[in-house]
Amino acid sequence: MSSSIDTPTPEDSAEAASPAPGAPPAPRAAEAKTKAALAAPASTSTLVNRLWSYCELLRHSGVSTLDYVEQLTYLLFLKMADERANRPAAFRRNAPEKPLVPEGRDWKSLMTRSAEALLDHYEFILKDLGQRGGTMLGEVFTKAQNKIHEPAVLDRLIRDLIDPYTWTTENQDLKGDAYEGLLQRGAEDRKTGAGQYFTPRPLIDAMVDCVQPRPGEHITDPACGTGGFLIAAHAHLIQNYEDELYGDKGRDLQSGAITGYELVRETGRLALMNMLLHGIGSSEAKPLITIQDSLARPPKRYYDIVLANPPFGVGSVTGESYASRTDFWAPTTNKQLNFVQHIYNLLRTNGRAALVLPDNVLFEGGAGETIRRNLLNLCDVHTLLRLPTGIFYANGVKANVLFFDKTGQRTGGRPGTRQLWVYDFRTDQRFTLKQRQLGRYHLDDFVAAYHSGGKDFTKRTPSDRFRAYDYDELIARDKVNLDLTVLKSDGAVTTEYASPDVIAQEIVDELEVALAQFTAVARALKKDVPPSADEG
Repeated sequence: MSSSIDTPTPEDSAEAASPAPGAPPAPRAAEAKTKAALAAPASTSTLVNRLWSYCELLRHSGVSTLDYVEQLTYLLFLKMADERANRPAAFRRNAPEKPLVPEGRDWKSLMTRSAEALLDHYEFILKDLGQRGGTMLGEVFTKAQNKIHEPAVLDRLIRDLIDPYTWTTENQDLKGDAYEGLLQRGAEDRKTGAGQYFTPRPLIDAMVDCVQPRPGEHITDPACGTGGFLIAAHAHLIQNYEDELYGDKGRDLQSGAITGYELVRETGRLALMNMLLHGIGSSEAKPLITIQDSLARPPKRYYDIVLANPPFGVGSVTGESYASRTDFWAPTTNKQLNFVQHIYNLLRTNGRAALVLPDNVLFEGGAGETIRRNLLNLCDVHTLLRLPTGIFYANGVKANVLFFDKTGQRTGGRPGTRQLWVYDFRTDQRFTLKQRQLGRYHLDDFVAAYHSGGKDFTKRTPSDRFRAYDYDELIARDKVNLDLTVLKSDGAVTTEYASPDVIAQEIVDELEVALAQFTAVARALKKDVPPSADEG
């Protein structure tokens, strides 16, 4: 875990002046002044750093990093739900009519108690809300347990680090960046084994801006994580079609137009929290996130849009065999290839998909070749965005975004794909998680190029980074290899961020990528090459 803490801000100084549990209370005038100063939303980094720094105190109380993040999500959810319920009327147009959390189990009820009574009531809230089975709120708190057993520690966490600060803003439902930033900070803590990584928000937003969800369409993510794609799709609809989201379309949006699937219950819990706090669904309604292995069986529902960043890896986490999927084109242990097949089956005819995929999906032989060939024939595989390294929390990830529309078998056997347009955002691009983070503006040129032909992708405008490959050229490539490039590196990379530690990390990333590729090749050779005489 990173132990660095930012230089204290005026808000931090005010927090430091807060009395410790058991100390005499500050004069009322000074306390009121402090609370007034903290009423305005703090910056994302300030909120995250403040909450994260408190982890050190909890460690001395026997609370692990992952447990701390989990407990914070419960408490932050209760606090944000309270702020949401008390927003001015002008900002409640799309909020549920009823409070997300029932009275007596809410944030206010925590603030009226202290010491052992506070601890007992917090445990009562977790148990009571978790017993509301079949609802989004019940699913959020299912099997929730209190891991903070010292009343003074819980009291300080609630009163000093969460309650004084405003987590919502007037122009959005919550301080979502801080909430997700806390989750991402947890993912960075490699020592705890938190190895998953989160899709960068700028990339999510760019993918949604390309796909452009419309009212009435049903949207899903079969590996939704904490719900980033679903929330971005909902935000796009609210921003662009708010006046249309009344009546049946509005009710549909709240009750099932946006749904997700997640394998890990704890992660699905975070997605449900995130969705409720963003105004998607209601606490008493059926959960919009299903906890299951998406690949284990054929889909029962079909969607107009699929947005996803499937988990990388090999095999089945649940131990189930995906070879039983008779709707798949080819059996394979490669999860990403299986997700490509699954997403194809999730789509309705003319449905649209955008998914993040590692490089090996583009070139792996065997099942990979079969899947790519079928995809080019049965879909319009129209856009490939080559992503740079350094934008994910996992080191050495070389990934892409593949966009395709499900066309089905065309009359006369004409393939669904006419041209695959490749946008090279990898060559001569350098990003890191600290010195140079990916911003949404970095992807403006790609989004503009994506839409440059309007609805006719064949009329797009080519550029140095954006060019088209015809179907005949793609299908004739060895193993239908889609590992395509547009630019050759000329070394024209901005060097102002290339500090020695960045260069060293890039070398590590490249080595990890090379090792992964050699491993894939070795696995393929082991399957495809017959044993030699010495082995036989």
